[in-house]
This record gives sequence, C-alpha cells and structure tokens, in this order.
Amino acid sequence: MVNSSDGYVKYSAEHKMAPAADAPNRAELNVARTHLHHLGLVGALPNGIGFGNVSIRLEGNEFLISGTATGASPVLGPEGYCRIKSFDLKQNHVISTGPVPPSSESMTHGAVYMSNQRVNCVIHIHSRIIFDGMVRENYPSTPEDAAFGTPEIAFAIENCVRKSEKDEGQIVMLGHDEGVIAYGSSVEKTLMLVQELFNKYS
Repeated sequence: MVNSSDGYVKYSAEHKMAPAADAPNRAELNVARTHLHHLGLVGALPNGIGFGNVSIRLEGNEFLISGTATGASPVLGPEGYCRIKSFDLKQNHVISTGPVPPSSESMTHGAVYMSNQRVNCVIHIHSRIIFDGMVRENYPSTPEDAAFGTPEIAFAIENCVRKSEKDEGQIVMLGHDEGVIAYGSSVEKTLMLVQELFNKYS
C-alpha cells in the first residue's frame, strides 16, 4: 500500500485470529508495561490513538508484542498480545497470529531482534522530555527522513543495533517525534534502561 501524501510504502500485515500464544515471560513483560503506563510512557492520546508498546523474543526471530489499539489499558491480559511469525523489512510486511492484530510498530521491534540474537526484549515509549533530552545529548538515532511506518526506519533501527554490537541500547527516532526504543537481554534489563532515561530527564 502506498501513501499518496509522501509516496512511502506503508506497513502492512497478514493476521490470523488465534488463541493467545503461550509465553512464559508474558506476565513479566505485562508488569513492565503496566509500570510504563503509570509513568505515561505507554498509553493513549485523548483521541484514542495508542502509543508505545512492548515485546519479547519467543524463538528464532518470532516475538510476542502488545497489539494494536491496546494503549489505553493499564493492564493487558493474554488477549492483548499477538505473535509475530515472520516479517520482511524491505516489503514492510508482517505475518502474525493471535487474538488481536499486531501493533503498527512491530516492524521496528523485528529489526532489533534480527540484528542481535542476544536481545530478548524491546520497549518502545513516547515522551517529549526524554526525546528532547536524548537529542541534545546525541544518543544513537535514526535519521529525520526515516519516517514512522516505512522500511527506512526499520533499516535505520537495524543499522543502529548492528553498529552498537551490544545486547542493550537506547535509540531516539528523529523521524518519529517523541519515539524512543530501548532493548536488552531481558525484560528486567530493558525496563531498567527506560527507567534510567525517565529518571534522568523527567
């Protein structure tokens, strides 16, 4: 699908409705997400549009991610997550299963997982103050012309993770206003990276 306003190929998904995936770490991920919701880093705008999401690696490059339109809920049950079975950065397309369609930010999560096999959790938050602080201090970033929902931002995320060569990091997405990604080897470690940013700039 091509967006007529900017010409970019937009994110598309092939989703099969199915029971919730069995994921041993989902409860831990959900506790982290609820904490982020309380901090205002995951949630929904007054118009109902959600922002921020969380994911964990399952096997290979498959991962469990919070679903679309779930931002307003402080606590999600199993029905709030879906399994990404495969993804194609170039085609900007994902294949998923679960009780809810995937978040539109699934492609950026996938880019992190495919770039470093030691990464097991990705958290995507939105915060004006954290975003601006990271820009001022020159944190690793994606280009301003890599717009949200395009292959360009997914490839830019992939480049940042590969360049770092570490199993943890924090990235500010210059082309996705207020968007920040943290990734790590575990839910606990990744949440600590986000909390570190919150404590530093809030």
